[in-house]
Amino acid sequence: MSETALALPVAAPARRGWRVGEWGWAIGLPVGFTLVLLALWQAAADLSGIPTVLLPSPLAVLRRAAEVWPELLDNARYTGLEAVLSFLIASLLGVAVAAALSASERLREALYPNLVLFQLIPKIALAPLFVLWLGIGSASRLTFAVFVSFFPVAIATLAGLASADGNALRLCRSLNARGWQTFLAVRVPYSLPFLFSGLKVAATMAFIGVVVGEFISARAGLGYYILFASSRADTPGILAAIGMLCLLGLALYGLIALGEQAARRWWRGG
Repeated sequence: MSETALALPVAAPARRGWRVGEWGWAIGLPVGFTLVLLALWQAAADLSGIPTVLLPSPLAVLRRAAEVWPELLDNARYTGLEAVLSFLIASLLGVAVAAALSASERLREALYPNLVLFQLIPKIALAPLFVLWLGIGSASRLTFAVFVSFFPVAIATLAGLASADGNALRLCRSLNARGWQTFLAVRVPYSLPFLFSGLKVAATMAFIGVVVGEFISARAGLGYYILFASSRADTPGILAAIGMLCLLGLALYGLIALGEQAARRWWRGG
């Protein structure tokens, strides 16, 4: 079967790019809302008389972040590297498992209910077990972060692969397409929105998994810094570290969103 014959339409119509006005609204609205929240927070901290240890103002958090900036960057390096590595491993494993389950109905019937069951487990409660099994070190944190990040990717990708248009699949069968041709030309394009939704969730879970691991068994990282700052009642320092975590998470989320746009354009042939 020729590649031209498999050039089938995908679910969503092509978008040729955003106009300047759309970009303005997409960026301006969340930024404006955030600024309003920060202004309300600053006003509450200034006017309420609540001690800084309980309610530091945004300006106090910024001042503290400037004071400990080198320390924050050093700890962010550990957390960021472990979170990205665990995210990549979980993504590869999740896509591979979803592809295998999609290719075999028997395997899917046997394993999919177990995937859903594990997804429902409150995984943070399992973190001490990973430390017990793998010891205090990066291995336990990475493995735990992979564990909590794997399921969103696997379940979302499998749902996407199963969402392929029935007419497109029947056309492939009528053209005697091989299984891998049908998979690449039909199932993969239809699965992209699901896959990237799962990746965005997994990125969040990777940071959660690493930080939880740092709470338990680390001597570096933003989770360790937050725990250390809390022991000194350094509330501005805690919030500064949380802000750094938000920046790291937003950076990874943005890269995934850019990858989603590029993947959709590539599968549509530009």
